Amino acid sequence: MAHPHYHALSTVDKYRGKVEDYINIHNWFDESKRISVDPRHRALRHHTEGIFHCEEIFGRTIVNSDGKTVPVRIIGEQHILEDLGRVPSFREWMAEMEYCAWMNKAKPLSKLYAEGL
Repeated sequence: MAHPHYHALSTVDKYRGKVEDYINIHNWFDESKRISVDPRHRALRHHTEGIFHCEEIFGRTIVNSDGKTVPVRIIGEQHILEDLGRVPSFREWMAEMEYCAWMNKAKPLSKLYAEGL
């Protein structure tokens, strides 16, 4: 598993600037390691929708310390490509997860309130 620092170094190789220009984006993609260091942590952000969410947080572009404008989407794609070899959709991640009954076991609130608590 690549550390965000090494992802940032790779971005510097491609777009110049400094590690500090990119580290927050790469840290964001890997924050889910707080939950699990198992590679499945990537299901939370390592997908096409995760890239667009990253853009919402960091903006469409950043200007690195060399004054070069770099699209955040390209940085996100690079991160995921380095980890997975391709950029899957969230739907692809979900297709690989087993559905378990506990995921939908609660009584629907609409029925609960219709019965008058």
